[in-house]
Amino acid sequence: MALSASFDPLNGRLKFLIFGAGAIGAYVGGSLALAGYPVVFLEQPKTAEELRARGLRLDLTLDKRRNTQDASVIPPASFVIVSSLEEALRYGPFDLSLFALKSFDTQAALDDLKPFADKMPPILCLSNGVSNEPMIAEALGKDKVIPGTVTSAIGRRGAGDIVLERLRGVGIAKGHPLSEKLNDALNKAYLNSRLFEDAASMKWSKMLTNLIANPTSAILDMTAAEILANKELYKLEIAMLKECLAVMEAQGIEVVDLPGTPVRALAFATKLPLWLSKPLLSRAAGAGRGAKMPSFHIDLHSGRGKSEVEYLHGAVARAGEQVNVPTPVNKALTETLLALTRGEIPLEEFARQPEKLLEKV
Repeated sequence: MALSASFDPLNGRLKFLIFGAGAIGAYVGGSLALAGYPVVFLEQPKTAEELRARGLRLDLTLDKRRNTQDASVIPPASFVIVSSLEEALRYGPFDLSLFALKSFDTQAALDDLKPFADKMPPILCLSNGVSNEPMIAEALGKDKVIPGTVTSAIGRRGAGDIVLERLRGVGIAKGHPLSEKLNDALNKAYLNSRLFEDAASMKWSKMLTNLIANPTSAILDMTAAEILANKELYKLEIAMLKECLAVMEAQGIEVVDLPGTPVRALAFATKLPLWLSKPLLSRAAGAGRGAKMPSFHIDLHSGRGKSEVEYLHGAVARAGEQVNVPTPVNKALTETLLALTRGEIPLEEFARQPEKLLEKV
């Protein structure tokens, strides 16, 4: 495959390697391609072949700055998509790569990357949770990871076909030599990027928003709205969030607001009377999800056999043990959802039976 004119290595623009053309990968990578940045996607063979034939489709009409009422179709000539890392690296050297995989896929991906560690550019990690960056640093070196986060809600209609459901932004940790250049590039691509002084505060604050009604929705097969409408389940959600906040405080990690996401207001809401806090929590529960069910529910009921709960609520529980902060709710939710995921207990065990889960927790 020949590189198009947009891949001129002398044009002074950062060159990106994007791992996956899923919702986040297609949104960020596609937006960079639209802004004229050289982008190479690494995808599964079948998806790569499909996108190589028809290109990407990004419905970004929600963002009025883009001045369009139609979805943007990015033709195959405007980017490169390959199905092996070895092939992707032939288009290098790259300045940066983008990593937005599910946390349960991180280790397998890193095992594939290790043989090419010397050729790998720094990785902007947009995956949820707080475990991915340490794993990348251990596998490839501390200089090869830039912590990041995405707060915009992206819907996926199909391979390489996404829709911007809620525009918020992207967070990037300061401290890496490329952080500022990366921030500038993402803003030129209309991604609303912001730099953050403390990576841990940024990642834990995002994780706090991901916790709400996520495992309970999966376990009970109920929507986030139904979870929060139930008084006893709502108390459980508050208890779960308070545990996370206590663990953050014990580690000296501050709650910070993220692009378009008032996380400090969410943290403050846990101290309010239940009737007063519920509207705030309800908004937060749907803020990053658009019209989708919580991600744990999608993963469980699609039969993937994997769950990120171990890397979110499980991470809270593990950190709690290290700093001597009890986290019984996060621990019980993690264990229950993992048991369902592994098929150790049937899905119908807790389906639409809040009292059963409350009794267990």
